[in-house]
Amino acid sequence: MKVHEYQGRQLLEEAGVPVPAGVVVESIESAQGAYKEVAKDAGGTLVVVKAQVFAGGRGKAGFVKLVNSAKKAEDAARFMFTNRMVSPQTGADGLEVKKLLFAAGVEIAKEYYLAITTDRATCKNVMIASSEGGVEIEQVAHDNPDAILKEQIDPLLGMQGHQARRLAYQLGFKGKQTGQAAKIMMALAKLFVGTDCSLAEINPLIVTPPTDAHPDGQVLAIDAKFSFDDNALFRQKQVSGMFDATEENPLEMRAQKFDLNYIQLDGSIGCLVNGAGLAMATMDIIKHAGGEPANFLDVGGGATEEAVTEAFRIILEDKAVKGVMVNIFGGIMRCDIIAQAVANAAKEVGFSVPLVVRLEGTNVEEGKRILEAAKPSIPTMQTADDLGDAAKKVCAAVA
Repeated sequence: MKVHEYQGRQLLEEAGVPVPAGVVVESIESAQGAYKEVAKDAGGTLVVVKAQVFAGGRGKAGFVKLVNSAKKAEDAARFMFTNRMVSPQTGADGLEVKKLLFAAGVEIAKEYYLAITTDRATCKNVMIASSEGGVEIEQVAHDNPDAILKEQIDPLLGMQGHQARRLAYQLGFKGKQTGQAAKIMMALAKLFVGTDCSLAEINPLIVTPPTDAHPDGQVLAIDAKFSFDDNALFRQKQVSGMFDATEENPLEMRAQKFDLNYIQLDGSIGCLVNGAGLAMATMDIIKHAGGEPANFLDVGGGATEEAVTEAFRIILEDKAVKGVMVNIFGGIMRCDIIAQAVANAAKEVGFSVPLVVRLEGTNVEEGKRILEAAKPSIPTMQTADDLGDAAKKVCAAVA
């Protein structure tokens, strides 16, 4: 589960990490008031307006703007609310912006990168840091891998003070900055474990220029990206309360209610498969045969007839789907259940697109009998003997 930047900043602030003041708005009419409130709290005129969407590349897309007046703040809000944000991470259709964060602008002397995720090789959480912040960490890893520092976190002891201080020193923090940075690292590590994060990222972590009040500058978090373990949300009431269903694909949300693993893709051939590995192989074979999969859909081993019928509904509601391929290797999932779901879907939903079904495994003969009986009501259906045959047939049918 992901949360918006403004929600991540809230979590950081509650954990003791210094974050500039901010206000969230959901309409153009609220923009001027939000600007005045943030500017007053910050004691300045510079405010940054940031679109709240689950995608990167906002700055390059024009959806992060610095403004210094209420009028410019309203203009920025109007642009972001009336245009879809298109970036390399959104696809050509882009994303609709429903919320904006107005945050106090700050002077930046230096930017850093700080994150925690799980290192599956060591089965430990690892803090990743770089003195090159404000840019994509993948690009830093490619261009200058030596700029990335890592600190393993003991699963029992947690992040230790000496680790945080050493990392801050290695990053180049000076004077009181070192203590500030170390404190932020310790807070982030505690927050990561306490909220069952899968990713906690501050990019950038910044140092402000020296002032009379802060001769060494201040270390601040001015962006936040958090993802959480879905399996732990039952015990994370605050985090689960931050879930924003409007940012999720509605078909994928429907699939979750029936315990279906569904991800919508850009192709034209819908896939219904049991088992994640077999689903990946099915998608590969479809591409090998010249087609493009429209989805990943794993019904799992314990799906009911009702759930599989709903899976067909979900696949067919995608207007890009021109054909459907069913590939079932019956183990726990019985072939007769899938076959009956195909027959039910024909009655309740209807198959106006080509359908190719390949069944093998538990109760396969009963499944084939059910399909044979259903053929008069599904004139678009073909059966296949193996995976390669099925892929060729469905690709030929939609060509």
